[in-house]
Amino acid sequence: MFINYQPHGVCARQMLIQVEDGVVQDLQVVGGCHGNLQGISSLVRGMKVDEVIRRLSGIHCGTKPTSCPDQLAQALSQAAAEPAQ
Repeated sequence: MFINYQPHGVCARQMLIQVEDGVVQDLQVVGGCHGNLQGISSLVRGMKVDEVIRRLSGIHCGTKPTSCPDQLAQALSQAAAEPAQ
């Protein structure tokens, strides 16, 4: 499954996520803090979706109520809640 997510409240403009059999295969982020997001992409690659959601949900960026990791968790949560096509 490919997820094309437009984050809200953060610097990143787009997240392209590939998930197969409940595991994140790839993550590409457009915009945001390039080095940090490359690190996050590398860390979540091969991780189960439920684990990514558990670890990244609720993380804040400075005074913002969300962050790029939190937005990734929200994207995965939304995709998991959608009926399979």
